[in-house]
Amino acid sequence: MAKPKVATVWLEGCAGCHMSFLDLDEKLLDIFSAVDFTISPITDIKDYQCGAVTVGIIEGGIGNQEQVEIARHLRKHCSILMAWGDCAVFGGINTLRNSIPTQDLLRYAFMETASTPSGVMPIHEELPLLLDQVVPVNRLVTVDVFVPGCPPSPESIAYCLTEILKGRMPVVLPSNLMHFD
Repeated sequence: MAKPKVATVWLEGCAGCHMSFLDLDEKLLDIFSAVDFTISPITDIKDYQCGAVTVGIIEGGIGNQEQVEIARHLRKHCSILMAWGDCAVFGGINTLRNSIPTQDLLRYAFMETASTPSGVMPIHEELPLLLDQVVPVNRLVTVDVFVPGCPPSPESIAYCLTEILKGRMPVVLPSNLMHFD
C-alpha cells in the first residue's frame, strides 16, 4: 500500500507553525516514515503545483492573489485540507492591515517612511497583487481540520496528523491540547 502524500505550504505568516511541526523532534521520524511529502517549505520546494495528495496543510492567512491560487490548487488536489495556526484559522496578526486601504499601505511602506527617502512603488509582473484584506483560509476554500494556536503546539499537530493516518478525522482537539504556554 502506498504511503499517504502530504503537501504543506506557508502563505502569509511567520513559519512558526512549521517550526512547531519540526519541534516534534524524534516523533517526526514516525510521521516521515508513514507519509511522503510532495511539497513543503521544509524541503524548500518552490513549485506549489502538487498532484493528488491525501493531506494538504496551509500555514498562514491569504493576503495576495498568488496565495489565493495556491490555496485553491491545494484544495482541489487534496482529500483533507488542514489549516495550521491562527493566521490560517482566523487571519491572525496579518489582518491588522485590513483597516488600511491597500494603496495607502503600499505608499507609506515604500515611499513615505524615513528609511525610503527616494522610495518607489514596487510594480513588477512577478510580484503578486495584494488583496484588499487578509483572510483566513476557510473564507476562500473548505477546510476540514483546524489546528489553532500561535503557533499550535507540536502535540496538537502530531495528534491531528496521527488521527488522519489512523483513518479518523480530528474534528475537535482534545481539551488538554487546547492551551497557551
